[in-house]
Amino acid sequence: MKKLTLIVAGAAGYVLGSRAGRERYEQIKAQTTKAWNNPKVQDVVDDVQTQAKQTGADIGSKVGSKVAETASDVKDKVTEKVSSGHDDEQPSTVGPGQGTA
Repeated sequence: MKKLTLIVAGAAGYVLGSRAGRERYEQIKAQTTKAWNNPKVQDVVDDVQTQAKQTGADIGSKVGSKVAETASDVKDKVTEKVSSGHDDEQPSTVGPGQGTA
């Protein structure tokens, strides 16, 4: 009998709790939707989106310039190295397992 009472009480608590939880969820959802659709909030959202797009464009431009500058520097260094005939790292002519005996 104790088990049956416990199960019935648990089930009733679950049903009542889930209904109360669902009602509160719906209240929060309605308030959030109302706030999101507020014209003042949407103005701020639009401003933030505009600033984000501009900042992204500015960063993209700076990165592109830096990449072009770095590529040019690397090209100049490689060209200088090739034309000067100096090669700091000489390839080894001795293969693995081949040494002087």
